[in-house]
Amino acid sequence: MIQIIGIDCATDPAKVGVARGQLRHGRVEVEAAQLVGKGGDPAAVVSPWIAAHAGPTLLAVDAPLGWPAGLGAALATHRAGAQLAGEANQLFRRTTDRVVHERLGKLPLDVGADRIARTALAALQMLQRLRDHHRERIPLAWNVRDIAPLAAIEVYPAGTLTSRGVTSSGYKLASDRSVREAMLDALADELVVGPHRPALLQHADVLDATLCLLAASDFLQGTVMQPDDHALAMHEGWIWVRPPA
Repeated sequence: MIQIIGIDCATDPAKVGVARGQLRHGRVEVEAAQLVGKGGDPAAVVSPWIAAHAGPTLLAVDAPLGWPAGLGAALATHRAGAQLAGEANQLFRRTTDRVVHERLGKLPLDVGADRIARTALAALQMLQRLRDHHRERIPLAWNVRDIAPLAAIEVYPAGTLTSRGVTSSGYKLASDRSVREAMLDALADELVVGPHRPALLQHADVLDATLCLLAASDFLQGTVMQPDDHALAMHEGWIWVRPPA
């Protein structure tokens, strides 16, 4: 059975949530959920989970894992003071970001022009530490066959919620547990959190990591939106999220 690990990335380990679970009979059963903690290393928390599982593991990462192709091309020959050719949305926004916005009405942060780029860098560094530790390639998966023994996908918890018609406004506020309560209740048919519910209600980052598991289940069940241009998606990255209900 495929183990799924959700990682809500951040530059500060104290704000990184991680969760582990498995997809059984169409439902995600959460087996662990926690914050990495101040001064911790997300890779060090996740590595024992990977090592202890006999089967394949899919990492569902909440962070951009690539940059817009147009930005790279424009910057390759650019010199300070010269005009930067291209339209802003083409330079700073990936194709997958535009697709998510068009289909779900949710706009991911522009990795080419926002502080989210630092989170993206931290996520890529974490994946490399896991590669070095486990001596595995950890490629990005494009279908279930790519997962064995270890692979990663990019996910977007806010989009995963929207695809299900679940209201997400305000759930990241530390004081607003009622919103998180309502979210978990709305997802109860798909997400079995068991004794981990208090941690999800207390920490939005842990809840996001658990939503990464739900996004991974969509990928495993083949209910996600596919890129039209596979080569471009491999270059820029692709957010795996299902279309709106």
